[in-house]
Amino acid sequence: MTLTASGASRDAATAPNPSFDLGPAHALSCRECGHTVPLAAEFACVQCFGPLEVAYEFGDVTRERIEAGPRSIWRYADLLPVPTDVASHPNTDPGLTRLIKADRLAAELGVRELWIKDDTGNPTHSFKDRVVAVALAAARELGFRVLACPSTGNLANAVAAAAARAGWDSVVLIPSSLEQAKVLTTAVYGGTLIAVDGTYDDVNRLATELASEREDWAFVNVNVRPYYAEGSKTLGYEVAEQLGWRLPEQVVVPVASGSQLTKVDKGFTEFGKLGLVEPTPYKVFGAQATGCSPVAAAFEAGVDVVRPVRPDTIARSLAIGNPADGPYVLDTVRRTGGAVTHVSDAEVVEGIRLLARTEGVFAETAGGVTVACARKLIESGQLDPDAETVLLITGDGLKTLDAVADVLAPTATVAASTAAVRDALGG
Repeated sequence: MTLTASGASRDAATAPNPSFDLGPAHALSCRECGHTVPLAAEFACVQCFGPLEVAYEFGDVTRERIEAGPRSIWRYADLLPVPTDVASHPNTDPGLTRLIKADRLAAELGVRELWIKDDTGNPTHSFKDRVVAVALAAARELGFRVLACPSTGNLANAVAAAAARAGWDSVVLIPSSLEQAKVLTTAVYGGTLIAVDGTYDDVNRLATELASEREDWAFVNVNVRPYYAEGSKTLGYEVAEQLGWRLPEQVVVPVASGSQLTKVDKGFTEFGKLGLVEPTPYKVFGAQATGCSPVAAAFEAGVDVVRPVRPDTIARSLAIGNPADGPYVLDTVRRTGGAVTHVSDAEVVEGIRLLARTEGVFAETAGGVTVACARKLIESGQLDPDAETVLLITGDGLKTLDAVADVLAPTATVAASTAAVRDALGG
């Protein structure tokens, strides 16, 4: 069976490139015009300049084979563009993170059944370890030996760590305004870290220019982006498997470039087409911070064009003013009956605190966006409180301590005596 990048069944137009072993990956296919090219380090269609995605020829994939696989994303290797021996190479082995039954948060939000997909448990504490692991595996097969990226922080951590584990050099470009915690947790791995005066969109433009000059560098989210993006499917796969091989009715996903949201949907769709789950209906919702909400603005206006903005929000990991997959996010949420909304920075902080207080999960600002947007969607009637809902928490709060530093402090500071403690406790 051959599936295109969108999950639709079609005949393969191009034979596999025998030079590369990328498992079930068959070719690269344009999301706009359908033009198909052999597997390579390409990301834009030569016919229409649309984005390329991986097209597959899947074999016989069963629940039993997946369950017997590694306790990482490599249990889904038969569904990813990676070599058949991927697990034998040094890598960070991300994935299979917790799915938490969030009853206390559900009660606060007024939702009947709520789950938290807690991806803070990955090696560098964000979902980016998933996409980087897939990008590294593909890049190795394609002949690269330097791993690079532009990043708002989490990707920087993941690329630097994955390269160190593999024995590769890394080159990471970040905005100079990035949170100090994310700077330190990238620099510690010993790769090259370059801070650029400008926004992430400036950094991304610079990386795209460098990718055309440095042919030996694998920029994970530029020239090997089609492979990299497929790593986000594993979030959808894991949610379905952890729910007992079924799909949730609703899922809320934070939106930066938008790729994660579209790939979670792709993961659900592929599982349904392959008979691994019953292809039941589900709705996908997107979450953005008001200070960088171009996709939410387009959704609210009922238009297809996502107009770039200049980011101004504490949710820096979502601060991509010109999201590459923005139009595809709109397609996904509209097709599934979902929505895209946004919340203020103050609501983001409250979302972080609410999740921590009710479920013991400390999320970075992107997680605060997800929780706060879920509350807003419930209050507006867009998210059904009686439907089973999954919220994606994609990064650890230790990465963005400055977001809550001004609102958190000890309950009291007292002298070293039991009497003083009793007084602080109100007797």
